[in-house]
Amino acid sequence: MQHHYSSLLDIPSSLPLPKVIYLDAVGTLFGVRNSVGSIYSEVASKYGVNCQPELLDRFFYTAFKNSPPCIFPGVLVAEIPMREYQWWREINRQTFTAVGAIEQFTDFEEFFEYLYTYFTTPAAWEVYPDVIPALTIWQRSNVQLAVLSNFDSRLHPVLKALDLARYFSTVTISTEVSAAKPQPEIFAAALRKYECAPKLAWHIGDSLEEDYLGADNAGLTAIWLNRS
Repeated sequence: MQHHYSSLLDIPSSLPLPKVIYLDAVGTLFGVRNSVGSIYSEVASKYGVNCQPELLDRFFYTAFKNSPPCIFPGVLVAEIPMREYQWWREINRQTFTAVGAIEQFTDFEEFFEYLYTYFTTPAAWEVYPDVIPALTIWQRSNVQLAVLSNFDSRLHPVLKALDLARYFSTVTISTEVSAAKPQPEIFAAALRKYECAPKLAWHIGDSLEEDYLGADNAGLTAIWLNRS
């Protein structure tokens, strides 16, 4: 049976609670405030570059979709943050090239460094209204809560900035385990932190392919959160 809900609070209380609930981050716990394109446009304007938010949004998602997974097998842990930075810089370069604005920057590196840091602040994000109530209910039920995400290492400061870190006992991200959802390896890495059998865990996320199908194939109870 496909568990399909539009809100975390819609998950029925009759569904037996697991040992651990894993939750995706972006699109599940919080989303980009307004849109990626609007933030890119706003920050670019500070550097004298004017672009239509709608075009930036469209070309960002094209570049993002066509990029390889944000994982770096064999790379030393100390090098991962720089690899993440370079991965996102390339997506941004492609985005602003596609809208014909890349040549307008007098210092694209300075712009991107500011933009990259901006996405670690609460100004870039908004927590969905159902999140805190649902996390509170589960926490009071003594269920372990964890984040399982294809985000990069900026997720740690983002969770703190949004006052969400206090709900979660672990955070597993793709760049730290060299595997990304829907690959089963990232689910296995998250389960090992609790010595938990897949059948005793839920995974909740907004992506049908990465979250629902990935978790289901890994043996977890998969819950698709389709907010749209």
